[in-house]
Amino acid sequence: MIIKPMIRSNICLNSHPAGCAKVVRNQIAYVKERFGGKKPDGSPRIALVIGCSTGYGLASRIAAAFGCGAATAGVSFEKPASDTRPGTPGWYNNLCFDREAAAEGLPAITLNADAFSGDTKSAVIGAVRGMAKAAGLPAGIDLVVYSLASPVRTDPATGLMYKSVIKPIGAPYSGRTFDLASGKISTVSVEPASDEEAASTVKVMGGEDWELWIDALETAGMLSPRCRTVAYTYIGPELSWGIYKNGTIGRAKEDLERAARAINMRFAASGGAYNAKGADNAKGADNAKHAWVSVNKALVTRASAVIPIIPLYIASLFKVMKEKGLHEGCIEQITRLFRERLYTPDAAGDAKKTLVDGEGRIRIDDLEMRDDVQRAAAALLDQITEENIYSVSDAAGFKHDFLEAHGFDVAGVDYELDTAPGSI
Repeated sequence: MIIKPMIRSNICLNSHPAGCAKVVRNQIAYVKERFGGKKPDGSPRIALVIGCSTGYGLASRIAAAFGCGAATAGVSFEKPASDTRPGTPGWYNNLCFDREAAAEGLPAITLNADAFSGDTKSAVIGAVRGMAKAAGLPAGIDLVVYSLASPVRTDPATGLMYKSVIKPIGAPYSGRTFDLASGKISTVSVEPASDEEAASTVKVMGGEDWELWIDALETAGMLSPRCRTVAYTYIGPELSWGIYKNGTIGRAKEDLERAARAINMRFAASGGAYNAKGADNAKGADNAKHAWVSVNKALVTRASAVIPIIPLYIASLFKVMKEKGLHEGCIEQITRLFRERLYTPDAAGDAKKTLVDGEGRIRIDDLEMRDDVQRAAAALLDQITEENIYSVSDAAGFKHDFLEAHGFDVAGVDYELDTAPGSI
């Protein structure tokens, strides 16, 4: 079939297998070039990426495997292709990753399953043990990346299902947005979340499941003494806080930071991390486990495309950062996280030397949040109209990244070819 993008209300309803595969191969090529065949100090031998199929999770798995030479396990819940319908982008991304890893001789296992489930956690533990044994590696996981983005979660303890919402808290929020298909700008108003909606969003997008993963892995003896674990968040500029940082998503992200502190306290209590005051643990700094939240840059995702003000802000931000030579996508951000934060010569052996802010968070949104970048982006945002949106801002770049995330608008892919949905 000929597969063209189907976009409704800034949501893409399909994907292109060849385009998705080309994007993955491009990211692999970038990582190989940037790492130059040299593993960073302290590189993980085994990495687990929870939410491995798209965005920052996919980029993390690619960096761990093709930059650090790690055996990788990935978990995601994707819809496979049928004879008549394409699968989700993540389905094709995982297929391509597995194929490319096998070609490089890099051990890899991918589980298509509900990461929130206790059964999935048990299955991952067994699969990692098997992979490690086959590869002649110690079974301990050196890196756990938590990068889930799901609208729903079933609590494994109670069986109750929770749904997340993107809403303000306490007061309505209004913000401009633009339609990707037509380019039209409109103002969208969102009513505040109820207490129940806010709590449900925390259950889905907060840190509870990250803690459950660490608990399951540590109880099973699957974390190496030098294990690092990182989860991803976003803060953004004050102009977006009404719908983001101070809204339901922001409340969930606050819980993610709470979970990082709780995990570090757990590690410290077991003699495997720094204690709350930052003192070295009894087993020595070189082998200390540690957890961080990494604050990442604004990028085009399925969620960001439908949040009021965010599409126009990102379009303005991209324009400024590209003109200043500062722009980064997912793979550039995560490559910098690995090479300049987690696995620098100093930080590789001593978690205290990882560069963090005053709250203990890793900040790779540092370029986005530069004063000169924020001033320029805000000035552009104020100028945008329907008539000038594509000249004043980088709305074209936003649209390209949105399409590319679904395998469309990728250079080198012939979209007029008859394509089997199940192939890459």
